[in-house]
Amino acid sequence: MGSSAVVPIPTPPEAPGKADPVSSRGGTTGEVEGGRPAAPMASWHDGLAAPPRVLISSRPSDVSARGNVLSLRHPRSGDETGYLFIDGQLQEINWFKERYGSWFLGDYVCEDGGLYYCTPVDPIFTFLPTFEAARMSNGKDPGKFRQLDEILYVEGYPGYQQLMNVAGHHMELVCEVKVANMKFFRLDDSKVLSWLCCKVHNLKEVFPKLGKNYAAQLEKEQLKEAVQMIREYLKDEPWLALLCKKLQLDTNEIINDATTKTNEASFCADSSPAPAPPSESKAANSSAKSSKGRPAKKPKVELGSKNIKDMFRRVTRSGSGS
Repeated sequence: MGSSAVVPIPTPPEAPGKADPVSSRGGTTGEVEGGRPAAPMASWHDGLAAPPRVLISSRPSDVSARGNVLSLRHPRSGDETGYLFIDGQLQEINWFKERYGSWFLGDYVCEDGGLYYCTPVDPIFTFLPTFEAARMSNGKDPGKFRQLDEILYVEGYPGYQQLMNVAGHHMELVCEVKVANMKFFRLDDSKVLSWLCCKVHNLKEVFPKLGKNYAAQLEKEQLKEAVQMIREYLKDEPWLALLCKKLQLDTNEIINDATTKTNEASFCADSSPAPAPPSESKAANSSAKSSKGRPAKKPKVELGSKNIKDMFRRVTRSGSGS
């Protein structure tokens, strides 16, 4: 994916109200004067710079809005990750693909059966590492105030510049701001911590509505679950450590539990083998039973369960999951 490529979402043209043999909107051939056959009509996918892909995203308020696909650093891992910025909202692009599959898009067959799925993400998570590095704090020194365009200049990642209009509004929640001829920002630890605690509280309030299993959890277990989810977008140092200290949780316990869940999810995702062909002995037995007039039983194939959350992967610049 490009760093800031404009991505129009192609849609099939509306069917004309009446059959028009020479309409450029149709997909059939007709006749023109003189009885000569008309050339085949153009399809909606003709002229696209790249093959179309299937992407699911929230519908923008402006149906004519065009989205930008941006390459940004993931706030936790630092890996290059794909985001969709459309209608003033930042969405993380996840990717899922079965071993075999394709899409039928009108009269077009998309050989890439992958599914791209966009989920809204708070931009503050994405900006946090960048603002942390920009203030250049050292020990008790809170660091420097910097202009927004300086902070968002990240070498190799021009996508941050595309978010200039939303960065200032969001980062005022977690920064000290000085106003002269321009605004100057410096990340404030206490504001970041308050914002993170608010995120944890909001998540914890949602858990009881997700089902009986969540509702039956003790409050501390719900708190740990919320922190583990937020950790997916936080570095362990300093933010996770500060958050756990504030909430009186054991940082090592949070990290170990999250690691265990990740390993279990990876095992489940990889434990669905493809059906193997029957062995020669089984085939012979099946043939013998069938010859006696009794139908041979088909061997059962046990399939491992998958966590739907772990079926999606973040999209990297190369287009593969990470």
